[in-house]
Amino acid sequence: MPAERKHEPFALSLGNDLWLRGDVRVMQDGRVKPVVIISHGFKGFKDWGWFPYVAESLADRGFGVISFNYSRNGVKESDFDELDKFARNTFSQDQEDLSALCAALSNGELPLASNLDLQQVYLVGHSRGGGASIVYAAEHPTAIGAVAAWNSIAKPNLFDAAFRDKVRLNGVAYMPNARTKQLMPIHADFFDDLEQNEERFNIAEHAGKLAMPLLVIQGDRDSERILTDNRLLRQSAQQALHITIAGADHTFNSGHPFVGTSDALEHAIARTAQFFHEIGRS
Repeated sequence: MPAERKHEPFALSLGNDLWLRGDVRVMQDGRVKPVVIISHGFKGFKDWGWFPYVAESLADRGFGVISFNYSRNGVKESDFDELDKFARNTFSQDQEDLSALCAALSNGELPLASNLDLQQVYLVGHSRGGGASIVYAAEHPTAIGAVAAWNSIAKPNLFDAAFRDKVRLNGVAYMPNARTKQLMPIHADFFDDLEQNEERFNIAEHAGKLAMPLLVIQGDRDSERILTDNRLLRQSAQQALHITIAGADHTFNSGHPFVGTSDALEHAIARTAQFFHEIGRS
């Protein structure tokens, strides 16, 4: 009989009503699997669009896959039903979340723990999640085996000076979500955190100094801001494997709700799986 893919959810309490809610997917064939942790980006969540499909696809390719919601991503049960938490999200909180998740993994506290190979832990991050993954790997060089950054940011500040000034003046400013039509609040915490940790969150510099292999996948039809960041990553991390997917936009030509995969998304999945498998064999 073919092996069964198991899927079990989890919820880790961080205190102060902050939670890491996630899923573990792994094939049941009697062998432990290298671990892939998937990080979503800004205005993303573990069940957005193709994230479940990517997790399933990587599990089918021989990995134990963990996808999760960052604790202040603004999503509990449905699209952005915790905007009060979203408003006060920071890059420091992202790092605390990744630390808590990896500690739970190491301590065997996640579902299907007996199927996971703790000696091979890899990170995949999309957009802001790519930047967070690079920073985490730089700060935990013995715990992480490799990083794949998909359409990643290279600079942590996601806003222009006018938006920052509005937040500084009023304590909060709002950005529209074109998909949900919500006005999403950003508090000063975001900018305070960046100013206090400028060197820590120099993503491009960290990328160039990573002690482990780095794969950077970039669609050439992404926004100009992300394409500019990709050029910075190419310059700073020349040791990385850089792949450009022609015709691919920021979400690899597949959106939310998920209605099907795309050639660009399949390319990203296949190259990422190949990259991690080759590291595991080396």
